[in-house]
Amino acid sequence: MKEKVLIVGNGGREYAIGKKFLEDSRIEKIYFYPGNGGSESIGENIAYCQDNEELIEVIKKKSITLVVIGPEVPLVDGMVDTFREANIRVFGPSAKAARLEGSKAFMKDFVSRQKIPTAKYIQTSDLNKIREFVENLSGPIVVKADGLCAGKGVVIAQDRREAIDFASEMLRGESFGKAGKRVVIEEFLEGYELSVFALCDEEKFVLLPACQDHKRLLDGDEGPNTGGMGAYAPTPLCDEKLIKKIQDRIIVPTLKGMKEEGNAFCGALFAGIMVVEKNGELEPYLLEFNVRFGDPECQILLPLLKTPFLDLCLGVVEHRLDSLELQISDESCVGVVAASQGYPLAKSIPQVITIEDFDENLGHICFGGVAKEGKTLKATGGRVLICVGKAKTFKEARKNAYALLEKVRFEGMVYRRDIGLRALEHS
Repeated sequence: MKEKVLIVGNGGREYAIGKKFLEDSRIEKIYFYPGNGGSESIGENIAYCQDNEELIEVIKKKSITLVVIGPEVPLVDGMVDTFREANIRVFGPSAKAARLEGSKAFMKDFVSRQKIPTAKYIQTSDLNKIREFVENLSGPIVVKADGLCAGKGVVIAQDRREAIDFASEMLRGESFGKAGKRVVIEEFLEGYELSVFALCDEEKFVLLPACQDHKRLLDGDEGPNTGGMGAYAPTPLCDEKLIKKIQDRIIVPTLKGMKEEGNAFCGALFAGIMVVEKNGELEPYLLEFNVRFGDPECQILLPLLKTPFLDLCLGVVEHRLDSLELQISDESCVGVVAASQGYPLAKSIPQVITIEDFDENLGHICFGGVAKEGKTLKATGGRVLICVGKAKTFKEARKNAYALLEKVRFEGMVYRRDIGLRALEHS
């Protein structure tokens, strides 16, 4: 049977998922809801529906056989549960399981119960308890809004006073609205970050190659926090010994604990890891969970899959991952994001995007914040696109990504010039 797939979301991650599905001859048609100006070139965009029930009617009318949900908000809001009740095959976790991302307080309490290594913390809405807790910490101190903040609800305070001020602003609703009405205060962990993704069918899982994201806007990890300005995989900063620690100490107990507590996890689980050196050993600590593919990590991981992505999605949905063999290319991928002027602090005026002809052997471009006017693509704000370079070696993949970026122009374009530089120094 030919598959008709609907991808929910409108960013570069969703474009990348659609592009990967294009490789599979078993897929008859790809739809996006709502999609973006770029996704129209690889599928059909579905206009906004009033609610999930209206979208379900569209899904049934178009005979869509599989839904893949990209962003966190519909997952946390229970879209998966609604679709499952309507007997629609859907890739993603239930609302109960999505609390791993939807509430940082829930996540920290859960991992504490499961004895998963993480930073010392307190989660509260009581400013007096925050004052007491930070008295036992030295700077820097991490302050997190409990709810969803599009990847931007974390600030690093340099001292106790600043931590209390940040927390107070959050609790008053000044920084992140309702998402900050409860906060998590953590000790600061010194080390380097990894992004690790596991595809899970409640009990079994497969790990994708460890990768690294670059969260800050500017070179040298300076500037404001963003949703991610670039990523690469695999990373030389994660060997087999370290990935086994991550698997055994974080992924395995998470799936086991979630199922035991009645919140079985099915979908893509992202573990944000801080690697800390202790007594000469590299030890992984969990920073955060996301309950979906990361953006931009998704864009550089999917091109490395040799196992058909459709097989993996169906293996998750139908709870039969153990019947599949995960095969990964021995190549490297590097992605560099081009963002609009003012991102992430301000909106920008739409700008015409010009893309010169390029050698497709260099890689490809995934479109995010773009709209289409006639035959013209316009940058509409945020992270506009990501240039993905692929090659046999990391050095060549990085070179290809930046060669692609040179072919792209729009007014006010912002990008980092140091994506993957740390890995380059280790390769």
